[in-house]
Amino acid sequence: MNDKPSPRLLPLGAFTSLYMLTAVAGSMAQGNKEFIFYIVVMLILISAVVLVHRAVTLTTALLWALSIWGLLHMAGGLVPLPKGWPYNGDQAVLYSWWIIPQRLKYDQIVHAYGFGVTTWVCWHCLKSAMHRGFRIQLRPTFGLLVLSTAAGVGFGALNEVVEFMAVLTIPNTNVGGYENTGWDLVANLIGASVTALIIRLRDSDAS
Repeated sequence: MNDKPSPRLLPLGAFTSLYMLTAVAGSMAQGNKEFIFYIVVMLILISAVVLVHRAVTLTTALLWALSIWGLLHMAGGLVPLPKGWPYNGDQAVLYSWWIIPQRLKYDQIVHAYGFGVTTWVCWHCLKSAMHRGFRIQLRPTFGLLVLSTAAGVGFGALNEVVEFMAVLTIPNTNVGGYENTGWDLVANLIGASVTALIIRLRDSDAS
């Protein structure tokens, strides 16, 4: 196996490294222990993506989508809101920002986007595994898309477990309470479902 990175991925690696280094510096400067925890989680996730990519060769678009999700996550916990912007909780950062007051938060947008991308990754892995193992060219049927959506939502639930660990181990987190967790799960489901629909429609257009 050739472990040399593809030239097409060098800009992606530079982009991801730049915002991760910026996040590390920002967390240390602010003394933000919660976000140092999330940076460690991010590094684990980046390593997992590298392993998945080696196994199933994720598309360049998927890799960029994952990296942008990482950027949105890092910015969400570290970028302060301008004075006067509405927010929920004790910390005036992007993750607390009410884009539509009492209706829609930045956090929910990131959840929907991120676990939509995760659903896309799950579909790609399923399709790639069947092709490599059995030479079967899968089509995005209703059942297989439900399976991919369930996998994406399942990873979203795992994210809530990680956030719960942060609440138990780190004082004064910006995770939010039970209602926030519920809306996060709803956002995950919406993002995963919309992604499944897009995959189905793209397949129909290609037919």
